Amino acid sequence: MKCNQCPRHCLVDRQAGKIGYCGETDAVRIGRAALHPWEEPVISGKNGSGTVFFSGCNLRCIYCQNVSIANGQVGRAITIEELAEIFLQLQEEGAHNINLVTPSHYTEQIRIALELAKKKGLHIPIVYNTGGYDSVESLRTLEGLIDIYLPDMKYANPELAWQYSHAKDYLEINRLAIAEMVRQAGLPQIEASTGLMRKGVIVRHLVLPGSVKNSKKVLEYLINTYKNDIFVSIMNQYTPMEQVKEHPLLSRKVTKREYQKVIGYALELGLENGFLQEGETATASFIPEFSET
Repeated sequence: MKCNQCPRHCLVDRQAGKIGYCGETDAVRIGRAALHPWEEPVISGKNGSGTVFFSGCNLRCIYCQNVSIANGQVGRAITIEELAEIFLQLQEEGAHNINLVTPSHYTEQIRIALELAKKKGLHIPIVYNTGGYDSVESLRTLEGLIDIYLPDMKYANPELAWQYSHAKDYLEINRLAIAEMVRQAGLPQIEASTGLMRKGVIVRHLVLPGSVKNSKKVLEYLINTYKNDIFVSIMNQYTPMEQVKEHPLLSRKVTKREYQKVIGYALELGLENGFLQEGETATASFIPEFSET
C-alpha cells in the first residue's frame, strides 16, 4: 500500500518494509515514553505530560533539536497493541494527558491504538504534538480521538521553509492543517480546579536566530486569523546542535533582543492567550534523553 499519511505523498509501500521520506516503515518505533515536565503549564501540570516520542519525522529540519530520534538513529519497534498499553501505563502513572510527539507519519497506527486503549479505559486528554506539516485528510481520520492539538507554525517565509525543512509548500499545508485542528478541537477549555487544558489548540512558534521578520509574520497571521480562539506559545529555546555548527545563522542562540522584539510585536498585535519563555531554556539539558525507555 502506497503511503499518503503525510503531505510528502512519497507513495512508498511502508507496509512492505520500504522506508518513506520520514525514515520509517509502517512498524511503529518510539524513542521514549515517559512523564514529561517541560511542556506548557496547561499541558504538563504537576505530574507531567505522558509523552510518547515517535521515531522518524516528515520534516527533518536541518536544525532539529531531537535529531537522533528524528533521523531514526534511536527507536524501539513496538506493536500497535503495545502502544495502546503504553498509553494506559502512562495514565496509571499519573500523566495528565497522552502526548503524541511527531506523530504525522503514524496516524493510522495511532488511530487504532487509541481506539484499543479507550476501550480499555483510557480517559485522559490526547495531545497531538506535531511540526505542523500534516495532511488534512489524515487529521480527519483522527476526529473524535484528539482533544488538544499542539502544532508548530514554523514559517511565514517560503524560502526559509525550503532551506530549513525542505518543504516548499509548508505555509499552505500548515495553515490548512491548523484550520482543521481548530475546527475539530474548538475553543480552549481550561479546567478551573487544575489549570489544565481539556480541549483546544496551542500553536507553537520557535524563534530562530536571524529570523525576527519571519516570526513577526507568523504571529501576525495567527493573531489576526484566530484572535483568542487559540493559544500561541512563543519559544526562545532554540539550541544550536552539532549538525549546524558551521551555519552562518543557526550556529548561535537567539539573542534576548531578538526574542524581546518578537514578544513586543505579539503584544502590539493584541496577543492575550499566550505562553512566553523566560530564563535560559536554550540548553541541551532541556532535550530529553532518547533511551528507548
